[in-house]
Amino acid sequence: MRTAVWLYLFMFVALFDLHAQYPILSPFALSLGATPSFVGLILGVYSITHLPGNLLAGYGVDKYGSKFFIIFSLIVAGIVLIFQSRVTDPWQLLYIRSISGFVLAFLSPACLAMLAKIAKDRVHRSKLMTGNGLVHTLASVLSPAVGAILVAKLGFTASFTVLGWILIVTGLLAIPGLKERTAKKGHPLLQGQASPLTREEQLLIEAETNAEKNHEAARASSVPWLFFMIPLAISCSQGILFFELPLMKATEGSILTSGIFFSLVSLGALSTLSMLFLNQISAFLRTIVGCLSLALIFFGLAVHWPIPLHVSLFLIGMSKGVIFPALSTFLANITKSSRYGRVFSLLSIAFSIGAFIGPILAGNLRGQMSSYFIAFLILMLALLLLPLRTFKTPVTA
Repeated sequence: MRTAVWLYLFMFVALFDLHAQYPILSPFALSLGATPSFVGLILGVYSITHLPGNLLAGYGVDKYGSKFFIIFSLIVAGIVLIFQSRVTDPWQLLYIRSISGFVLAFLSPACLAMLAKIAKDRVHRSKLMTGNGLVHTLASVLSPAVGAILVAKLGFTASFTVLGWILIVTGLLAIPGLKERTAKKGHPLLQGQASPLTREEQLLIEAETNAEKNHEAARASSVPWLFFMIPLAISCSQGILFFELPLMKATEGSILTSGIFFSLVSLGALSTLSMLFLNQISAFLRTIVGCLSLALIFFGLAVHWPIPLHVSLFLIGMSKGVIFPALSTFLANITKSSRYGRVFSLLSIAFSIGAFIGPILAGNLRGQMSSYFIAFLILMLALLLLPLRTFKTPVTA
């Protein structure tokens, strides 16, 4: 439990810094002379440079453990953020954001893999992932408004510098604070065994080992590749929302109003994350229902339904609060522990691609059609492409 608390702390700080930039990055880029389409590129390149980092993190975490990558991501990301405070034109901001995206790509797979490994069973794992979602939401509730207030009081340069130093200090605290346990190898019957095994014990161990290998092989191959279209579509819709909110007429050009809107989304997520009884429901079912709900809300925004904007944003947050912990839980339940790093890196890759595509589409097509309608189409396409055999995937502890 102590390890989980430390992981939650590191994720909170990293996500706090990240979400604090959402309401201020678009205005900051515009103040440097960037066009709306270039702003979309700046927001998107952060996510696309996640891809090489995610690929390296997947194999690195499985081979070397999580601690090094957590410390590396926090400290280096803080240094990069301090450099970001000194940029003077849009191209420099683009370069800095691309570096930041690569560096922070290691953090999420490392933390999720460590959380999954310390879980005792399926329900405990679901609770840990829900706790991770709760931390994510708490950070995103506070940080947009805090980021907007920082800019109003200190300006862009000082705000990015403060956020950078917070990351660096947190990374240094992770060095003594985070303890990573190495899994014990061998069969339980062999642990502490002093005398030679009988023939019956040897046959029992061999049978159990073969059964475990077959079971793990089935788990490792149970998710079709098209399932990852779901996190890709969710992240794409989120990227569209993050692009559109600061530029909407409802914000009246106010960074503070934009920050409050982002916080409304997070408050909605917090409401569903607090419903602990949802952990008893199938993680796959939660993922599908949450994704469908999110698509319908974006369709409502696209056709200007009568529900007020702040209520719609709260509903979007509620859907996210159902989806994100369910996705992580589902993948952890059907994956063997030695492959956690790789499967969570694939999840992060899907998120990264979607977060890259979303702002780019919104920046270039918002003049032709509603960006929210694009989000609806992508989410529904992901659901329609989901293979039927995914619905029969066994969920194990």
